[in-house]
Amino acid sequence: MRHRTLGGTGPKVSAIGLGCMSIGIKDVYSSSTRNDEDGTRLVRRALDLGVTLLDTADVYGDSEVQVGKAIAGRRDRAVLATKFGFRSPAGSREQTVDGSPDYVRAACEASLERLKVDYIDLYYLHRVDSATPIEDTVGAMSNLVREGKVRHIGLSEANADTIRRAHAVHPLAAVQSEYSLWTRDVEEEVLPVLEELDIALVAYSPLGRGFLAGRFKSVDDMAQGDWRRNNPRFQGQNFDRNKVIADRVRELAEAKNATPAQLALAWMLNRHDRIVPIPGTSSIQRLEENAAAADIELSAEELDHIESILPPGVAAGTRYEASMMSLLNR
Repeated sequence: MRHRTLGGTGPKVSAIGLGCMSIGIKDVYSSSTRNDEDGTRLVRRALDLGVTLLDTADVYGDSEVQVGKAIAGRRDRAVLATKFGFRSPAGSREQTVDGSPDYVRAACEASLERLKVDYIDLYYLHRVDSATPIEDTVGAMSNLVREGKVRHIGLSEANADTIRRAHAVHPLAAVQSEYSLWTRDVEEEVLPVLEELDIALVAYSPLGRGFLAGRFKSVDDMAQGDWRRNNPRFQGQNFDRNKVIADRVRELAEAKNATPAQLALAWMLNRHDRIVPIPGTSSIQRLEENAAAADIELSAEELDHIESILPPGVAAGTRYEASMMSLLNR
C-alpha cells in the first residue's frame, strides 16, 4: 500500500482509507454489514491490506464501538479518525449542529469511551455550526490536542474562508468533503486554499455512493430501506442521466483492465497528491478491490481523456436533499 501525509504536520496514512459508516448503521446501504463479526473482519482485513486510515463518526450508529473492537490489540496499525457536531434533541429525530466549546469536550470524551482508546488521531468537526464562531470551536479542539486526547484536527464540508480562519487558530491536518468524478465542487475554491495552506483533502463518497462503481441499472437494485432512494441523483430522470456517466466510467475502466471503482479511485489519486479517498464498503471483496486501485497508474494523456469525457458539473441532481445541502460549504 502506498502512503500519503495528511497536511504539513499530520500523520502518514494509506493512500486509500476505509469509510466505516455502514459498519455501524445497518441497512443504510443495500449491502450493509449485517452483524458485528462482519464489521470486525472487515476492519481487520483492511489493516492486513495496509489500509490504515479508518474513518468513523459519533452519529454512525455503533460504528465507533465496532471499530474500537476491531482495532483492539492493533491500535498502532490504525490512524483513527472520527467526527462530532451532530446532535439530536431529546425526543426528536431531527439533528442540529453543535460546535460549542463545551460540546467539543463532551463529544470527544464520549467517542474515546466508545472507541476504547486513549487518543484520537484525527478529530473532525462534522459540519460547521453557524451559531458558534469557528475560532471558538477550533480553540476547544486545540485544547484537546494539548491534553493529548487528540493528535490532529480537521473540518468537514467547510468553505474556504472558514478553513482559513480555523487554520489560523490551530493547524488543520485535513478537510473532509465529498469528492469524486461526479462531485467536484471543492475544485473551485476549497482545493486551492488547501494547497496554499498545506492541508490534505480526505474525500468521502469517492465512488458516488456506489453509482460510479456500476452497481445500479435501476432504482430497484436498491433495497426499500436504502437511503439513496431519496437522494436527488438516484431519482427519476437524474438516475437515467447519471447512469450514462457510470457507463462511461465502465468503458474507461475496461480499456485500463480495471474495475469502474478502481478507475474512479485511480483518477483521484493520480490527479492529486494531497487527496486521500475513503470509500466505504461492507464487503471484503470490494475492500480488496478498492485497495488495489492505489497501484494503478494513469498517464497525463489518460487523465486528459477522462476530463474530456467527464468534465466538472456532469452529474444530474444535487448531492443531498435541501435540508442537508444547507449544511454544506459553511
